[in-house]
Amino acid sequence: MHQISNGKQYLYSMVAVLSVAGICFVFSNVIGYRVVALLLLFTVSLLAISFDILPVLLSAALSAMVWDFFFIPPRFAVHIATTDDTILLIMYFVIAMINGALTYKIRKVEKLARLREERANSVKLYNTILNSLSHELRTPIAAIIGATDNLQFNKNLSTVDRQELIEEISKASLRLNQQVENLLNISRLESGHIQPKNDWCDVVELVYDVVKSVEDNHPTRNINISVSQDLPVCKIDKGILQQILYNLLNNAAIHTPQNSKIEITAGCHVDVLSFTIEDSGKGFGETKTKDIFSKLSREKTTAHAGSGLGLSIVKGFTEALGGSVDVGRGSLGGAKFTVVFPVKTSYYN
Repeated sequence: MHQISNGKQYLYSMVAVLSVAGICFVFSNVIGYRVVALLLLFTVSLLAISFDILPVLLSAALSAMVWDFFFIPPRFAVHIATTDDTILLIMYFVIAMINGALTYKIRKVEKLARLREERANSVKLYNTILNSLSHELRTPIAAIIGATDNLQFNKNLSTVDRQELIEEISKASLRLNQQVENLLNISRLESGHIQPKNDWCDVVELVYDVVKSVEDNHPTRNINISVSQDLPVCKIDKGILQQILYNLLNNAAIHTPQNSKIEITAGCHVDVLSFTIEDSGKGFGETKTKDIFSKLSREKTTAHAGSGLGLSIVKGFTEALGGSVDVGRGSLGGAKFTVVFPVKTSYYN
């Protein structure tokens, strides 16, 4: 929400007071001038909720003058006939000023409290991210350093041993790259700099590429693909969609037992592209389903380390593409993620 400029605040304050006064003037034969004072005071209170202090004080002073001139007997005169009405006007002016000032001050205190809470939450969040990622980054780095030292200083390594060390370096590098990608992606989401670049994309080819990448990182896992070869090409940001599917499949590969099934299904109905990723794992236990897309939300009892950023990135990227993601229990008995996107489609000629 954009801050209204000071000039417009003064203008809106005057218009609000005069509009309420005008309506009251039309019905002045029905309502008494004391009721008008309450309505004007209510108007000043509403202005104090949204505007700065000076426009609010202006509206309070203006409402007092308008009430005096147009409503307090004798009308259309600054002179006040009775002492009671004089005291009433003075009290109205004082109360309107105090009410406006106090309401504005309360709003400022609440805003300051919110900012402090948000700052504290941000510090806590990023401290948690750093603590969580310290292990995730240290593990692949240590593996790379250890394998590299072996290759450099151990002259008695066989060809098979060297090949295994090279493969270990490759896997650790991919894992490290994934963590760096997650950090960059969460930073992009936090800063609001996600600008999808939609282009025509072969969804079938993309699914097979993503599955291959996940299986390369998890050689013992086999992901079942159920995608019709007749799917149309869709206009969508290929890079963002690829990251969404990779994070969902990689999350399933990490957090399910080795013998668990993992399946991905893709379909397109009219102009809606959908993906379903499900597994035969244990699903979500301690972590509530509605909270799993929160940053760093993960099962405390899991045997696998993780930064907890993957599903948060999935939700942020999905919403950036105008889509939605839901989670529940699938037919395989484990977690089931359904991601849906509005797209333009076209079939090959």
